[in-house]
Amino acid sequence: MIRAVIFDMDGLLIDSEPLWRIAEIEVFNAIGVPLTDELALTTMGLRTDEVVEHWFARYPWQGCSLKEVEARIDSRVIELVRERAAPLPGVRELIAYFKGRGLPLAIASSSSSEIIAAVVHHFDLASDFDVLQSAEHEPYGKPHPGVYIAAALALGVAPADCLAFEDSANGLLAAKAARMRSIAVPELAVRHDRRFCIADAVLDSLADFRPELLDQI
Repeated sequence: MIRAVIFDMDGLLIDSEPLWRIAEIEVFNAIGVPLTDELALTTMGLRTDEVVEHWFARYPWQGCSLKEVEARIDSRVIELVRERAAPLPGVRELIAYFKGRGLPLAIASSSSSEIIAAVVHHFDLASDFDVLQSAEHEPYGKPHPGVYIAAALALGVAPADCLAFEDSANGLLAAKAARMRSIAVPELAVRHDRRFCIADAVLDSLADFRPELLDQI
């Protein structure tokens, strides 16, 4: 029985994954890391600090600390979200559906608490969620299940009784490792990733969700 619903944020609730890639490419190129859109896809779903560590290990730079690079990326993402992002199709309707069923809702995101707060307030979603959980508070980010387990505990619901919605393969691995039923909504650029086969269902869009799907997963 599903007793709570947990959503990823970037690329699922808002169309921000391309904005993350823009921010990462801008910041990393400025310090000599030859990041491309294709390479940025390989770290999709990871925390910013883990992305920075990943590329520093491959292209060590000088002149600014890893924390400074992380802060630059996060700051640029917030700017881009405010300028360009929008809720994805089906988001508000799906939230309203689950709230109508009396289910508590959470966000479990690799983004920092600052970015999560900026997004939910900018798009007037703050009152819709009972818990806003950032992986920055966990020893490890996705695909480790820590952020999903923490979100479930904060909701007061066993992880196995939660339904997770994810758009990235790393996020899906995290949700499944937490023993949650999971629906994947991957963007076209990563839909070929075979790891999405572990999802209980795969949708092209949140707007494609139908209540009868809950009886099949």
